[in-house]
Amino acid sequence: MKTKIAVLVSGGGTNLQALIDAQGSVLTSGEIALVVANNANAYALERAKKANIPTAVVLKKQCGSQEAFEEKLKEILTQYGIEVIILAGFMTILTEKFTSCYPRRILNVHPSLIPSFCGEGFYGLRVHEEALKYGVKVTGATVHFVNEIPDGGEIIAQKAVYIEPGDTPEILQRRVMEQAEWILLPQAAEMVCAGLQE
Repeated sequence: MKTKIAVLVSGGGTNLQALIDAQGSVLTSGEIALVVANNANAYALERAKKANIPTAVVLKKQCGSQEAFEEKLKEILTQYGIEVIILAGFMTILTEKFTSCYPRRILNVHPSLIPSFCGEGFYGLRVHEEALKYGVKVTGATVHFVNEIPDGGEIIAQKAVYIEPGDTPEILQRRVMEQAEWILLPQAAEMVCAGLQE
């Protein structure tokens, strides 16, 4: 039996696509059983539909509070028998009340080498802007377990990416995705899913 994975998304879903593409090759111990978005217009939902993966949309506004939002999420995850959760560009910070229900079972990919350029407010282009501003020569991506501290959970895997002369935040963001995030996330997902089956 494969470990059932839910991928939580907010936007375009490029990391979701990397996971979908890795099923059956890199990702063999787990399968994506559900994609949940907190944005009804997330293009990631289209990617899931194309791959025949069930989807759900949970909106915090409709739930009325963070607590109600997390309860609704848990309900849907339970319904689908989800064992591992992957945050792929999911733009909501989950509280300890939620994360403590899934110890060492929630993964997130962050576009830097933690502990650099991470924590509250560090997401999207800002991470790459700060890396360039600071003048680091190497950046990359980190997959880590999620706890109640933003980007604070135990590191599962990291991959370095060199910064090139003339990089803009946008160019760097793309290179980090292609050379690190899209490779690392499926590998880390496989490690966690395989570990649960031992």
